[in-house]
Amino acid sequence: MADVSNSEPAIVSPWLTVIGIGEDGVAGLGDEAKRLIAEAPVVYGGHRHLELAASLITGEAHHWQSPLERSVVEIVRRRSTPVVVLASGDPFFFGVGVTLARRVASAEIRTLPAPSSISLAASRLGWALQDATLVSVHGRPLDLVRPHLHPGARVLTLTSDGAGPRDLAELLVASGFGQSRLTVLEALGGAGERVTTQIASRFMLGLVHPLNVCAIEVTADEGARILPLAAGRDDALFEHDGQITKREVRALTLSALAPRKGELLWDIGGGSGSIGIEWMLADPTMRAISIEVSPERAARIGRNATMFGVPGLTVVEGDAPAALAGLPQPDAIFIGGGGSEAGVMEAAIAALGPGGRLVANAVTTDMEAVLLDHHARFGGSLIRIDIARAGPVGAMTGWRPAMPVTQWSWAKS
Repeated sequence: MADVSNSEPAIVSPWLTVIGIGEDGVAGLGDEAKRLIAEAPVVYGGHRHLELAASLITGEAHHWQSPLERSVVEIVRRRSTPVVVLASGDPFFFGVGVTLARRVASAEIRTLPAPSSISLAASRLGWALQDATLVSVHGRPLDLVRPHLHPGARVLTLTSDGAGPRDLAELLVASGFGQSRLTVLEALGGAGERVTTQIASRFMLGLVHPLNVCAIEVTADEGARILPLAAGRDDALFEHDGQITKREVRALTLSALAPRKGELLWDIGGGSGSIGIEWMLADPTMRAISIEVSPERAARIGRNATMFGVPGLTVVEGDAPAALAGLPQPDAIFIGGGGSEAGVMEAAIAALGPGGRLVANAVTTDMEAVLLDHHARFGGSLIRIDIARAGPVGAMTGWRPAMPVTQWSWAKS
């Protein structure tokens, strides 16, 4: 969505008013919000919003079009003419206010928020918002909840519809958190408000209001799938065929890649997808593309991404360097497989912008020769990683060394 505000003449006073409205409708609005709605020549909102404020609206009422962008374009064209937009609760909490602010300068927007459904849920539960984890799965995969399932955690989840609570209960049970307390808060602030608490494994709610928030008090069963916060998660958490960057090397590799908020990683030779997955687990804003030539492994990467709660990881099935053509420019690149193939290193270096980082691991002498050559030509950091694990030697215990890994790290100037 392009930002057109910078190309228009400056307007110093707000012409666009975004008003949050709750399930209590007009009764929950302040006098200023009521006056602005009543005086507005044009009011936009969802069917429910317009119905809630119908007694105040005297101007044209416009329902959101599909796709929403069509209505946004209409609103921008009315620039300098008073327009009111009705939104659910706080318009800047996963709301339409965020969408509009991409197109309209903040100085031109007046916002009158109502309490968000998350704020209302916390108040009903007596939870400190700053201590709870907020996850929106409204129009998003439910798997986004998975990384936050830690014993004792409190998670507030904004769902998509009435099926959301049951689906969430099933996910909790399947992941080993069946004893967690699941509270469903429906139609908060309205006449039909209902708050129900059940144990996830014994979830029995039938018809649930489509506007609901689910609160999880996490309890882990024995063997629950808990995703640690540190890089280098247990290899056993990943589905793999042996083609995986082992946990100790993975932790060092993520450290060398130095993830920064909002960045994009290319994981060339994805294998199990472990590097791209852990890159994305560093922060919800992280993005990753895993390039894998094997169809079987590519499918496996997708399954792993789902189970780790990062379903947004993109899998490109193909052979580098050809498969790299047309991909968005990365901030960092990891090469874990195929780096000794003709053109791969060259294509990776060319793809990076100034300040971009490249980390490549070698376990074969062929790839090691490539890394030694690139280190001699470009500089950077070259380390050797030797890991040994204790194992049985007859009736005793001894060290069994793993294959050494040569790692080259480099930043483009």
